[in-house]
Amino acid sequence: MAEEKKEDVLMKGNEAIAHAAIRCGADGFFGYPITPQTEIIETLSALKPWETTGMVVLQAESEVASINMLYGGAGAGKRVLTTSSSPGVALMQEGIAYMAGAEVPGVIVNVQRGGPGLGTIQPSQADYFQATRGGGNGDYNVIVLAPNSVQEMADFVDLAFELAFKYRNPAMILSDGVIGQMMEKVVLPPVKPRRTEEQILKECPWASTGRTKNRQPNIITSLELKPEEMEKRNLALQAKYELCKQNEVRYETEFCNDAEYAVVAFGSAARIAEKAVEIARAEGMKVGLFRPITLWPFPEKQIAQLAKQVKGILVVEINAGQMIQDVKLAVNGITPVEHFGRLGGIVPDPQEIVDNIKKLADNE
Repeated sequence: MAEEKKEDVLMKGNEAIAHAAIRCGADGFFGYPITPQTEIIETLSALKPWETTGMVVLQAESEVASINMLYGGAGAGKRVLTTSSSPGVALMQEGIAYMAGAEVPGVIVNVQRGGPGLGTIQPSQADYFQATRGGGNGDYNVIVLAPNSVQEMADFVDLAFELAFKYRNPAMILSDGVIGQMMEKVVLPPVKPRRTEEQILKECPWASTGRTKNRQPNIITSLELKPEEMEKRNLALQAKYELCKQNEVRYETEFCNDAEYAVVAFGSAARIAEKAVEIARAEGMKVGLFRPITLWPFPEKQIAQLAKQVKGILVVEINAGQMIQDVKLAVNGITPVEHFGRLGGIVPDPQEIVDNIKKLADNE
């Protein structure tokens, strides 16, 4: 078979999610329109993958219905995803907790907007806690990837599926209105065929497929009435999460080798911080950038190591200060940690970040 030609295509981040889902062999999409992620379901509807790959694309009656359809499809071993924005993902939290408790893989995309509540349709990063702490009930974690480009929006779809199935756990792509709406050149992932039923049975022996010929059907549930058994389940989950922490931490650094100060930022805030670091360096300040790519598992050991090197850390987020809590836990008082963020859908300016780096240096 001839190698597929790689080609740059100009598209929005939301559109990249849709194209990547089809090309990565997704079996189904269940979602509901909400700004600023509606282009995902619109693009899927326009591409009509049910005619080419057999992928199901369904607009559900609500976000609650979407996540429960995801739960059902994933419970059968299918590669399924849903997408929404902040208030919609809030409605999905019960279903996400059910999936985590039942150890069912699935992909959730959150293109964040400002809150609380309905808030604004402008971009935000204020769902960090919702994603990384698990917004539903119980002790569980969601694997969280934070793209900062249209290219990563495309790349992270297959990665999210890979991690979700590897750990039998929900995985989330935590984007925002900046990345979802901006247009950049992107190389789409190679086409993967959808798995056959035989492949699903082989790869997902835990799945409930309805086939009962030679064995009792698997039961997908998060319910356990015996406390001792529930504790065993929870301990098994914690062991799995620990394994994920050991193997799946992802991050990126720039100019950190000689840095005296560091900026820690994720997603679109990291793009802006990158420019701020360039400005600060041009003015003679030795500043580096640390970008967590996995928000859970969080790169705590790597940030702790960086803290031993620098005189101070500035955490930049488009929120009131959420990731800073994880940074402070990682740093554990080794060096000062300060926060700069904008709220209400306002995106920080690079010069504002530079000014706050200078404040950090002046207070050192």
